[in-house]
Amino acid sequence: MAETARQSSDYLEPDNDLYDDEDTQKDKYLTFQIAREQYGIEICHITEIIGIQTITELPEMPDFIKGVINLRGRVVPAMDVRARFNLPHREYDARTCIIVVEINATSVGLIVDQVMEVIDIPAESIEPPPKAAAKNGSNFLQGVGKVENEVKIILNVSRLLFDKELEELRKAA
Repeated sequence: MAETARQSSDYLEPDNDLYDDEDTQKDKYLTFQIAREQYGIEICHITEIIGIQTITELPEMPDFIKGVINLRGRVVPAMDVRARFNLPHREYDARTCIIVVEINATSVGLIVDQVMEVIDIPAESIEPPPKAAAKNGSNFLQGVGKVENEVKIILNVSRLLFDKELEELRKAA
């Protein structure tokens, strides 16, 4: 019996469903709202999503860095995306969330008005950002995704903070 089991295992074909080489995160974006616009971030950058927490302010940080949070013993900087985009301030409420992402090996919490859902946006449905946006210094944009009759603004997570700002956050955290 043992010999039969060993022989049959030598000839087992891998189950194509279990060993699918396709990336399961490919074309998947977490969508969230800031003001009246919906944005998306590739889910491969997201560590977790948490509700708004107590934020400890840090001196001499840019206005959009609201401070740091204690995330299970880790100190994580919290960036208000509204402030980063120079949008009017809004009080945090029960729908306000923090999306924890990795930016160049540094965890950063992105404070957003509301998390929506994870959706598929195939690469062929994403267009480059409009030239007018690039001229206005909006380097944060990766593109514009078309989903049915809606448009989602796709953010380039690695550009939300510049190297100098990231270095300041690493020193503070």
